[in-house]
Amino acid sequence: MLAGVLAGLAGAALAEAPAVVPRPPRRPEPGEDRATQQLIEAAKLSGSLAFVVADRATGRVLAAREADTPLPPASVAKAVTALYALEKLGPAFRFRTRVMRVGDIVQGRLEGDLYLVGGGDPNLDTDQMGDLAAALAAEGIREVAGRFFACDGALPYRFQIDAEQPEYLGYNPAICGLNLNYNRVNFEWKQAGDGYDLTMDARGARFLPLVKGASIRLAERNVPLFAYEGDESWTVSQAALGEAGSRWLPVRAPAPYAAEVFATLCAAQGLRLPKAEIVARAPVEAVEVAAHSGEALPGVLRSMLKFSTNLTAEIVGLTASGAGTLEGSATAMTDWARRRFGIAAVFGDHSGLGPRSRITAAELAQVMLRAGEARNGAMLAGLLREAGLTDAQGEAVKGSPVRIHAKSGTLNFVSNLAGYISEPGGELAFAILAADPARRAAVPMAEREEPKGGRGWTRRARRLQQGLIRRWVESYL
Repeated sequence: MLAGVLAGLAGAALAEAPAVVPRPPRRPEPGEDRATQQLIEAAKLSGSLAFVVADRATGRVLAAREADTPLPPASVAKAVTALYALEKLGPAFRFRTRVMRVGDIVQGRLEGDLYLVGGGDPNLDTDQMGDLAAALAAEGIREVAGRFFACDGALPYRFQIDAEQPEYLGYNPAICGLNLNYNRVNFEWKQAGDGYDLTMDARGARFLPLVKGASIRLAERNVPLFAYEGDESWTVSQAALGEAGSRWLPVRAPAPYAAEVFATLCAAQGLRLPKAEIVARAPVEAVEVAAHSGEALPGVLRSMLKFSTNLTAEIVGLTASGAGTLEGSATAMTDWARRRFGIAAVFGDHSGLGPRSRITAAELAQVMLRAGEARNGAMLAGLLREAGLTDAQGEAVKGSPVRIHAKSGTLNFVSNLAGYISEPGGELAFAILAADPARRAAVPMAEREEPKGGRGWTRRARRLQQGLIRRWVESYL
């Protein structure tokens, strides 16, 4: 089976690859490549280790291990999401957030209703919302006679990305068509006498609006650190708080949160709005008054790949598919990847956060080799995070011409890396998957933010990844 997978992978190179590709050599048995085997043994990783490295110009597989073992892709799935979005949406695509009105403006008074219309922008922040409020004020509206609506129907609502993650983690927020600050609210605490001053805000670089729609109170317990009580209400373990600090917590109702922040920012401009009512869409007769356009899609994807933002991945994927649920959207991307790249991988979401996604090292390497076959897919390498070669101590190798463009993926007891290794003489495509799914599944919910042994396992996996890359540079470039 492995020989068949790798033979298919070898034939799936770039457009300029030769029509006939030599069959890859038999995978070395343990001990035949002693240097690689020593790296693997030194890592002492539980679970599975799979990798494939291939010549990017010819598609010829140069080395492989457990290439047909399906494993969780983690955030490496975002590279597939980027390719999917580039094909379906195109590089010129931009998310837009609009302020619209129904009714005429008479001497600064809107004789009708005002609408804040989300376009799904995953990167909209408080400063941009403040600029949108200023643009609205510049149109001369000083009073709204009617109602204020916030529209979140551009994307389907979801309470959280993955139900198997602790609900207080900021990288597991809700999703909808009107998003702000990655759907997180900032919790800040300061010791005051025998107690604490607790505040919730939506801070940006230039604006600091307080948030009343989210609240938090102290609890006499050790674990869990935070507990969600519903209706944007939280409790926090008093024993876990130091003298002062802050932390971003997810919001579960993003549209009311965004609408409250917008209303606060409008009030600073002299425009007081009534409490927002949440609807899916503005009426067809609504007229645009002001708008914010996000950056073009390649910039959105570059940030997503660099910072591994789960919300961005899910929103980009949902926008590309047009599906009514995250599960349906993931199925659409799965079907697309199977047609486009000839793989059998399964994607349960677009970020890799959830438990259902599986891909093999051979399939992931095939995606890297055939990325250019997707419409606009040749852009992927330039969007991936760039790094240089490191030595055994993790320090940059000075003067090395080797450049690595890759996407990492990390979950509890999962550490992956895939992308390209290049120097003036040649280029490699590679995929490394290290995972212990059984150990990951056994971690209790209360310990999933930082499970025992997880940090050391990940550190050893990353050291192994860098060692394998050095070995491949020595052997094949």
